Amino acid sequence: MRLLPLLLAAVVVAVPTSAQRAYDQAVLASLLEREGRVPSQPIEYRRYRIEHESGNSVLARHDLYDELGDGNRDLGRARLTIGQILGQPDVTTLRIGESIVLPARPADFDLSPLAYAPFPSEWPGAAEIERAVVVDLTTQTWAAYGNGRLRRWGPASTGKASTPTPTGRYTMNWREMDRESTEAPPGETWRMRYVMNIYAVRGIHLHQYNVVPSGPPEGHGCVRMVEADARWLWDWTGGDTTAPGTVVIVQGTTPTETPVRFVEGPSGPERVMVSLPPDPMAVPRGDR
Repeated sequence: MRLLPLLLAAVVVAVPTSAQRAYDQAVLASLLEREGRVPSQPIEYRRYRIEHESGNSVLARHDLYDELGDGNRDLGRARLTIGQILGQPDVTTLRIGESIVLPARPADFDLSPLAYAPFPSEWPGAAEIERAVVVDLTTQTWAAYGNGRLRRWGPASTGKASTPTPTGRYTMNWREMDRESTEAPPGETWRMRYVMNIYAVRGIHLHQYNVVPSGPPEGHGCVRMVEADARWLWDWTGGDTTAPGTVVIVQGTTPTETPVRFVEGPSGPERVMVSLPPDPMAVPRGDR
């Protein structure tokens, strides 16, 4: 696997415009909360092309279901859901000639969600920190580390380029279970749940939202999370407590297009990996 700085030397795996959509939160919840093993070796990925001699996209997708399910079409459809956690487009939107990046081996479709993370499993610099959260703007993902060990990760959608989420080091402060966004236009109500504020003056929170784009970020500065992740993070960082606590690092660069999730390596697609700061407490405060 290659770290993000090597992107400049790599050929980007193209993502079709059909990927500019919202995550299926019900599918993601089942993936993010399932049990499974984490292999000792990195997962190998490959590009599955939508191809059929007839030129018919439906028949081509059926061939893909059969291939992924070893002849069992229903199993193949079920395995395709892993594309959600990888930020890949819904296969039903793909047409002849387009492709989707998925695990290369059938056994790698049923692993723990930690196995597919773009984050390292260990963060030595955070080994002495009970709870630390990272929001990576470049990949539009987030991760939670307990004493330097990856506990959970998932997709995120941050502020768009014109209203970016500010980078830096923060500490979670006030919290609110249910809140109305002040950014909603007149006559509309935007509801957020599991609101965890990290920058009081600017009103920057990590929170649940019903629409979490898998393409370019569209927010006003907050970090949108799918409900399953926001609920888990709320509980893990203290639930209804009002005591300040968890360290939050926001890093990276806000993408103006769909984040790059895979690059072409010598043997095929490789997962873009996030680099973490050696010492999270040395990251400058973002609220000053």
